[in-house]
Amino acid sequence: MKALLSIFLLFISIVSQAQTLEMAETMRSEGKIYVVIAVVLIILIGLICYLISIDRKLRKLEKELKN
Repeated sequence: MKALLSIFLLFISIVSQAQTLEMAETMRSEGKIYVVIAVVLIILIGLICYLISIDRKLRKLEKELKN
């Protein structure tokens, strides 16, 4: 059963990788890949800023608790 599941998961990964490569080539040829990269970067920058703000608030609360 484990062998069958492993083969199935391997097949799914191969198929999805082939689709991903084709999709990436299509997006690159149409210039949309830059839009995707920009959106991903905006999301990552937003997450980093959010984490930094949470860290600052947490440090402030920790200082207040120590005093």
